[in-house]
Amino acid sequence: MNRKNLPLLLMLTAGAVTCIITFIEEYTMTEKLVALFVVLLIFYVLGSVLKWTLDFFEQQNEARLKEEGEVIEKESEDSVDGGDVQE
Repeated sequence: MNRKNLPLLLMLTAGAVTCIITFIEEYTMTEKLVALFVVLLIFYVLGSVLKWTLDFFEQQNEARLKEEGEVIEKESEDSVDGGDVQE
C-alpha cells in the first residue's frame, strides 16, 4: 500500500478545515496564519508518526509470514524424509 502521501494528505485536509473555521469565525489575518501554521505543523508530524507506525507493523507482518512459510516448508520436508525412513 502506498503511504508516501499520507502525512501530506492529512496535513492539507486539516489545513483546509482550519481555513474554513477561521474564515467563519472571522479571525484576523495574523490569527488565521498562525492557526494555519500550527495546525499544518502538528498534523504533518502526526501523519509522519502514523505512516511510520503503519510501515513498522507491515514489516513485522511480512517477517512473520516469511517465517511461517519457512516453517511450513521445513515441516513438509521433514515429514517426507521421516516417512521414507520408517518404511
